[in-house]
Amino acid sequence: MSRYKDEQCRICRREGQKLFLKGARCYTDKCAISRRNYAPGEHGQKKAKLSEYGIQLREKQKTKAFYGVRENQFRKYFEMAEKTKGITGERLLQILESRLDNVVYRLGYGSSRPQARQLVNHGLFEINGKKVSIPSYLVKPGDVIKVRENKQDAKIIKINAEANASRPVPAWLEKNEKDLSGKVIRLASREDVDIPVEEHLIVELYSK
Repeated sequence: MSRYKDEQCRICRREGQKLFLKGARCYTDKCAISRRNYAPGEHGQKKAKLSEYGIQLREKQKTKAFYGVRENQFRKYFEMAEKTKGITGERLLQILESRLDNVVYRLGYGSSRPQARQLVNHGLFEINGKKVSIPSYLVKPGDVIKVRENKQDAKIIKINAEANASRPVPAWLEKNEKDLSGKVIRLASREDVDIPVEEHLIVELYSK
């Protein structure tokens, strides 16, 4: 399945809430939710009552959209979560939070997760001194994520570092603004995940 390439604001309108896919734009009056808070399409303004399955499906789709993950990747992460100790839904969110593109976003070096994914793809970051250009790379405790030395003067990095300097960094990460780096102190816990997701609905969906 290919990555969604249509207007990203349509995703937020479909879910009926901000998914913060467009960075700073999401905090302005230009946000699609602020202007047209109904689903896209001809019948978007009609309020249809969702079935139990529909509610579970929308929760899964919303979570995929938040993290920019495709269906086959998402199912793979769910299977990984099932095989590890702990609550499956919480482990799923922990795995999603551990993606490199999400970590770059959480550290403030990307204005949104889609932009952070693009920056990783372009080879702007290294982990423990080695270049990593795979957005789905899963970080581990002790890993140090850093903007590569020859990329630290990149305009987009400077803009994001300055604009997001006051953005709170999750407790499971440690940020060093001087050398544009961050360290994974521990894996994210459920309390660290601030996105409005009811993960138990996803577990119920995949358990059918």
